Amino acid sequence: MSAAAYDQIADWYEQDFLRGQDAETSEGNPRSLGGLLGDLLGTGSGTCLEIGCGTGVHAAALRDLGWTPVGVDLSRGMLGHARSRLPVAQADAARLPVSDGSVTAAVAVMVHTDMPHYPAVLREAARVLRPGGVFVHIGVHPCFCGAFADRTDPDAIVVRPGYLDGAWTKASWTDQGVRDKVGATHLPLPGLLHAFLDAGLALEQFAEHGTPTPIVMAVTARKRG
Repeated sequence: MSAAAYDQIADWYEQDFLRGQDAETSEGNPRSLGGLLGDLLGTGSGTCLEIGCGTGVHAAALRDLGWTPVGVDLSRGMLGHARSRLPVAQADAARLPVSDGSVTAAVAVMVHTDMPHYPAVLREAARVLRPGGVFVHIGVHPCFCGAFADRTDPDAIVVRPGYLDGAWTKASWTDQGVRDKVGATHLPLPGLLHAFLDAGLALEQFAEHGTPTPIVMAVTARKRG
């Protein structure tokens, strides 16, 4: 993820993208998740590390579930909005400033396409989790969202060649989202799921969200004891 890119759009992201009239349905909008975070993470206590916390929009939901949220993000501009919502640190998600085995839970919400080395991020998540700790990934659906997917007509998503390529791009079907401004990295579904296994995370639960074609795919995984 380019810190400079998100620094430049941080105010727009907080004031317009997160709060726009289509926030509940827009592709990639962290508010368009239904009840996924609660369903997959569940209630608990202790520290929940949000990797790529952005402006901290999920902090309240994590507290409502009983967790104590702490966030890390690469963008100073995004963290400027997050600081009033949760404790934060500026850091690369692939090199977390967190001790081994020190957190009970971790989440990454709508950020994996911003992280060109997401398999390394998953390895870091596994490193900082306690044995048996839970990790929740919620991200844009790798099969139906990307430069290869034209979502102009929500009732008829057109998937063109490019799904298998796995590349960074700013190409987008809309100029109202994030991808055309900061770009996104695509991982085909097998590569994404194998990255969890390679990190030492046991897959437990899956979910999709969005109709008639899912926008979001989510995974619950647990650090092997």
